[in-house]
Amino acid sequence: MKKEITKDMTIFDVLQMDNKLAGVFMEFGMHCFGCPRARGETVEQAAASHGVDLDVMLDKLNNN
Repeated sequence: MKKEITKDMTIFDVLQMDNKLAGVFMEFGMHCFGCPRARGETVEQAAASHGVDLDVMLDKLNNN
C-alpha cells in the first residue's frame, strides 16, 4: 500500500518515495529539484511559493 503524501513532507521525501512524481511537480511549474531548497521545503511551502492550490496538488500526487 502506498503511503499518503501530506503537506508536511518535503519534496525530497516525496521523490524518494516515487521519483516518477517529479512529473507532477513539473506540471505545477516546479522544475528546481536540484536546488538545495527542495531538500528541506515542504509540499505546502512549495505550493505557496509557486502560487499552486495545495489541495489540488496533493490530490494529484496521491492519485498518480
